[in-house]
Amino acid sequence: MIIERLQSMTFTNELVPPLEKAPVLDIRALLKQHEGQNYELHAQHVNPSNSRTLKTIGFDRCYVRAEGPYLWDVKGTKYLDMLSGYGVFGLGRNHPDVRQVLQDFMQSDYPSLVKMEAPLLSGLLAQELKKRMPNQLDMVFFTNSGAEGVETAIKYAKCATGKPAIIHCKKSFHGLTYGALSINGDDSFRSGFEPFLPHCRAIAFNDLSALEEELRKGDVAAFVVEPVQGKGVNLPLPGYLREAARLCRKHGALFVDDEVQSGMGRTGRFLAVEHDGDVDPDIVVLAKSLSGGYVPVGAVLCKKWIHEKVFSSMQRSVVHSSTFSQGSFAMAAGLAALDVLDRYKLIKRAEEIGNQIDSGLRAMIPRYGFLKEVRARGCMIGIEFGSPSSLTLKAAWTLMHQLDKSLFPQSAIIPLLDKHHIITQVAGHHIDVVKLLPPLVISDDDIRWFLTSFEDVLVQMHKFPGPAWDVITDIGKMALTNRAR
Repeated sequence: MIIERLQSMTFTNELVPPLEKAPVLDIRALLKQHEGQNYELHAQHVNPSNSRTLKTIGFDRCYVRAEGPYLWDVKGTKYLDMLSGYGVFGLGRNHPDVRQVLQDFMQSDYPSLVKMEAPLLSGLLAQELKKRMPNQLDMVFFTNSGAEGVETAIKYAKCATGKPAIIHCKKSFHGLTYGALSINGDDSFRSGFEPFLPHCRAIAFNDLSALEEELRKGDVAAFVVEPVQGKGVNLPLPGYLREAARLCRKHGALFVDDEVQSGMGRTGRFLAVEHDGDVDPDIVVLAKSLSGGYVPVGAVLCKKWIHEKVFSSMQRSVVHSSTFSQGSFAMAAGLAALDVLDRYKLIKRAEEIGNQIDSGLRAMIPRYGFLKEVRARGCMIGIEFGSPSSLTLKAAWTLMHQLDKSLFPQSAIIPLLDKHHIITQVAGHHIDVVKLLPPLVISDDDIRWFLTSFEDVLVQMHKFPGPAWDVITDIGKMALTNRAR
């Protein structure tokens, strides 16, 4: 019956006329239509608290153009970005070479995320990353972020060793997903999200005795450490990382090198751990500037034996996976970013930039009582303030810290932005450190722009009473009022 009906039907090759096609979204027109509405939209739909915070400290700028180390706001004002999106834009924003590669790739109609295949581009990017490691790391897993990379490292470590405990450092920052948060050393991020993963224990950074004491307990799967701590820009003592890796090997634990912020040449080496000589990490985690800032991507590199413990059979060949892992667009961006890093010799440039800024800032320390210490490793730079010897300034210092322990560094970053159009950040909660993560493409003129501006800010900070102090006092009072609500 069905066959007879089919035979009686007539078919035509004529196509059904398409419906009238709607115009493609005009993203430029949309941006222009809503220009300047950033904070209103965020207050309504995204994060009202953050919107209020940025407005309170005068950071509520609306940026509409970006190129290299520069941003421009709706008024056409040019800014020097010394934060580079928390380190994402190591190559600067909208690098033309990476953009060209991505435009060419998009024109190719190349497939992505087929899943039932072994993607070509992820194999090529993995090969390139392995070439740049200081030791033999055999296998690569691609992630969407640094936090996801840390989660991967935790899983790998527990599976490979059969042990439960993860050791991390006080003041550490490894991300804000749940496993990463469990080994986060900053209570301001942890509060309200307890309980955390069990068997996560914190030790002091640079304390080898404390590390060995924990390792001797015999239950440690891994020691996860930043080779330069991002919160506060704390540097390792000479030999600390090398000896920590040796102790981990001695006690059957993995040494996990979290290079999410410090990697990709930022410190003047491809990995910051290389500054400590012959260090042999078991796992390295990369992210941030791996794609040149165009698309989220991270990578976890590990030794072959670890990989074989995790992916131990064909049945376990996808036991750890992620939907967007190995996306072709992200892999192409990673290959382009590595190419730019090499061709423009940006790792060497990072060291030069860091040395110039470091020496310029250190020269100011004898002249300005609030300036306590400068810590720099390439383009990771921390500027720490401290209580001065002047009785008048000491009284001002005490007053600011009574209002809010996180308040004082705002007296530097607010005028840097408002008067000098330079973007920086406070390096963490309750620490008096301003942090710089400049792009690896800033010029000598940009360095002079920053150093001249920062010294002018210091001059104003050392005038008490004065306009700089009035602004900070007002912010402190607003913070106290908001807490009382």
